[in-house]
Amino acid sequence: MKTNRPVNLDISTIKLPVTAYVSILHRVSGVVLLAGVLVLLYMLDMSLTSEESFDELKELLASPLAKIVLWGVLSALAYHFVAGVRHLIMDAGVGESLEGGKRGAKVALVLAIVLIIAAGVWVW
Repeated sequence: MKTNRPVNLDISTIKLPVTAYVSILHRVSGVVLLAGVLVLLYMLDMSLTSEESFDELKELLASPLAKIVLWGVLSALAYHFVAGVRHLIMDAGVGESLEGGKRGAKVALVLAIVLIIAAGVWVW
């Protein structure tokens, strides 16, 4: 029995539609947010424990690595928010067609990029 299924599937050669990339990035941003919330909760705990730990946190947040982590968490939040709103709009019946889905995915990407750049400007 012969099938047309690929024997050696090379993921890098598959061309995915923009909607697939938006969906994958939405899931990845959710995982990054989970880790980011743990970091932010630790920072909140540091800020509330004592005056000394608050001063340590201020010193830590002045470092470039901390700013990159904070920007990463804010970027994940911005992207996840925009993609989530896109899904809510689609749940309301807007943009459910193939063309509407592609257009909505492109708009979501552009809005997320603008918010991510704004978060980077704010953090630095």
